[in-house]
Amino acid sequence: MAQVKSGDKVKVHYHGKLITGETFDSSAGREPLEFEVGSGMVIKGFDEGVTGMAVGEKKTINIPFNEAYGPRNPEMVIDMPKERFPEDMEVEVGMPLVMSDGQGQQFQVTIVEIKETSVVLDANHPLAGKDLVFDLELVEIVGGSPLIIMP
Repeated sequence: MAQVKSGDKVKVHYHGKLITGETFDSSAGREPLEFEVGSGMVIKGFDEGVTGMAVGEKKTINIPFNEAYGPRNPEMVIDMPKERFPEDMEVEVGMPLVMSDGQGQQFQVTIVEIKETSVVLDANHPLAGKDLVFDLELVEIVGGSPLIIMP
């Protein structure tokens, strides 16, 4: 039976949880995730977790934060003066915003604190610094090169 190797396109159902058991993402009720193994389309630990799996196989993998979204970077927490926000904008802790770096690159930030004269924004990925657990099911190896056996 074929096993997943780097370069294969695969379809995987997954359930992503924090080590506390809290779900952060799942493919339940959706199409399975399709990606090319080893191409950098998914986090390193996920790539490594599906490698070697066979179609129909299920397993649980634990991904330490350094193989997921990396450590939290305190330099990505920004204190932004309130006057930089539109006057009619109601800001709330937990609110996601999209910022631009001035060179056309956009990135998501989350409001983590509201002070008297400023708003504290966190540009870290929401899962940075967190160890992750994924329940995986390999649904299909897509378009792998066919094996030709000559008589």
